[in-house]
Amino acid sequence: MPFWSFIPIALAAAALQTARNGLQRGLLDDVGPWAATLVRFLFGLPFALAWLAVAFVLSNGRPSGLGFAFLMCAAIGGVAQIVATAAMLIAMRRTSFALGTAFQNASLPLSALAGLAFGDMLNLTAWCGIAAASIGLGILSWPRGGVREGDWRGAGYGLFSGAAFAVSANMFREAGHLAAPGHAVLGAAITLAAVQAIQTSALAGYLSFREPDNLRRVAGAWRRSLGAGFFGAAASACWFTALAIAPAGAVRAIGVADMPMAAWAGGRWFRETLSLRAWIGGALTAAGVLAAALAMI
Repeated sequence: MPFWSFIPIALAAAALQTARNGLQRGLLDDVGPWAATLVRFLFGLPFALAWLAVAFVLSNGRPSGLGFAFLMCAAIGGVAQIVATAAMLIAMRRTSFALGTAFQNASLPLSALAGLAFGDMLNLTAWCGIAAASIGLGILSWPRGGVREGDWRGAGYGLFSGAAFAVSANMFREAGHLAAPGHAVLGAAITLAAVQAIQTSALAGYLSFREPDNLRRVAGAWRRSLGAGFFGAAASACWFTALAIAPAGAVRAIGVADMPMAAWAGGRWFRETLSLRAWIGGALTAAGVLAAALAMI
């Protein structure tokens, strides 16, 4: 696939991710953060397997690297994504839907830094854009009441979420390359199915011992959960494909389009409003991301 094709794929992923986050946020108060996190994996797994079947039929490639290295990348990325999703949902509850999404984009500078370990090189313009995005995220992170009166925990969860998403993005990219070298879509489909199977087994097992009541509530809310699973699987399919084509920093840069989407969704679905400072921080973050994106294409 041509390099530029990751751009529309990442934009589609951002839109699908916003819909998934909204459905998960709606479940958060009823089932808790870990069970709400399970929803995207458990109910998304059938869709991931269906996409894998289609990818096998349409692709001329065959898996060639499903060994220990692939499993390690998939497992590490899967665990990091579980933790990142739970932290993001908590950040959304402590701040707002839009700001929780903005904090998630801390994965942009962190993905770029982590990507250096995999040979991804960025130029000066890209680093300047990443610095501007980081400053914008710092403005968003500052508590409303100042250092003494404010609550840093919402921002802390959000920034931790971004760090964990940065780890998962690079792990998934490496796993996709190992699974089917030279076949981005097939490698992404294999990685997504494997990761979601690992995540579903691990998190469902944990909840069956620690939060069995919440696990039953998830089953009872299967209609809403199924929607979150579908949008989650579709978003992940797009993210994994984009990551197989382009460096993680470039993909996350384009994916920051989820910020204005989340601002609209927060007002529409949760009746949230943003302060002037939040708009300024968000605008600076978006400008930095745009500069980084243009430099990385």
